[in-house]
Amino acid sequence: MHKVLLPVLLAAALPAQPPYDLLLKGGRVIDPKNGVDGVRDVAVAGGKVARVAAAIPPAEAKQVVHAAGLVVTPGLIDIHVHVYPRPEIQSIAQDGSVQPDAHSFRAGVTTMVDAGTAGALNFAAFKARVIDKARTRVLAFLNIATAGMGTGKEDDLAGLDADLAIRTAKEHPGVIVGFKSAHFAGPGWESIDAAVKASKATGLPVMVDFGYLNATRNLATLLEDKLQPGDIYTHCYAGHRAELTEDGKVNPAMIHGRKRGVLFDVGHGAASFYWYVAAPAMRQGFPPDIISTDLHGGSMNAGMKDMTNVMAKILNLGATLPQVIAMSTWKAAQSIHRPDLGHLSPGAEADIAVLRVDRGTFGFLDSAGARYPGTVQLAAELTLRAGKVVWDLNGRAGQDWQTFPYDKKVWTK
Repeated sequence: MHKVLLPVLLAAALPAQPPYDLLLKGGRVIDPKNGVDGVRDVAVAGGKVARVAAAIPPAEAKQVVHAAGLVVTPGLIDIHVHVYPRPEIQSIAQDGSVQPDAHSFRAGVTTMVDAGTAGALNFAAFKARVIDKARTRVLAFLNIATAGMGTGKEDDLAGLDADLAIRTAKEHPGVIVGFKSAHFAGPGWESIDAAVKASKATGLPVMVDFGYLNATRNLATLLEDKLQPGDIYTHCYAGHRAELTEDGKVNPAMIHGRKRGVLFDVGHGAASFYWYVAAPAMRQGFPPDIISTDLHGGSMNAGMKDMTNVMAKILNLGATLPQVIAMSTWKAAQSIHRPDLGHLSPGAEADIAVLRVDRGTFGFLDSAGARYPGTVQLAAELTLRAGKVVWDLNGRAGQDWQTFPYDKKVWTK
């Protein structure tokens, strides 16, 4: 009898463990899906969002991170990056892809979507080398060209294999989130038509980097006829494909495309975002639906710095902070058909960004190196991926060094 009661008595004597692993306290929570914009606490347990409320007692969490004066948002989703370094390319200088974890968390990004670097012939290698090993959640738009991007084969009509793309997407549900048509300079609509065929067979969206215009291919036909509702026109402020008319007005095809349900993505990149396009478009009431970076080796140190830099550009062009957060979280998640992402609903994976909003005098560069003055800048203070702190700019989640339990072993050989 005593042997049975003893463990029960001992358990009763132990102090109760706090129910939450981590508590973000006192930040301005902006969660567009759930209509939240105000001071809230966010509790995390078991890698999931456990509770969002106005006042959660600190004693209920094992660790408390004070976020007063900061903005707490769902982890940012960058739907246009290039993160598949090709094994066949021997020179780093010739390979534009970057390592996802080296760039994601420090900008508050917890999900990246590779935009067509891999095609059906090399997607398995991409998944094994990058997707399955990165701490960042990496998803993909599958290039409709089977060889993928940067191979010189995106104009090869024989490689535009919609049936193989369909099979590959069905083998990787939730990871392949759409199809990419990019840089096509062939004779007609072959790349777009193949991507749309794959889209119709799977229900997944098409992302289009429209490539080059010619006598056959034009923006009006693309946006008013070829693309379907939910498809994504990236590089929407590039200016290379007549996004503005000669008199500086937003091309009516863009307006008609939006009315049909086509989504417009920033896709900043190294040569796809210019103030002379973005500023008048925003003034004329044509904001982007989604913010993304087009992160690659040629863009990351140029006009485009990272996700928070691109978000700040749209903010300084007149969008509100809640709008910019929505473009980078919930709207992005919806565009890739991943409604499990981009929000702080209880039970959702605890991907969270804590952002600092700085006000002052700043300058922002476009893809040409032209400067635009701004008064608001964003920076990622803290990033959580699946409930774990993966970026902490100012040690907000750290323990003071004077009380830290260092391992003081002496190394000898």
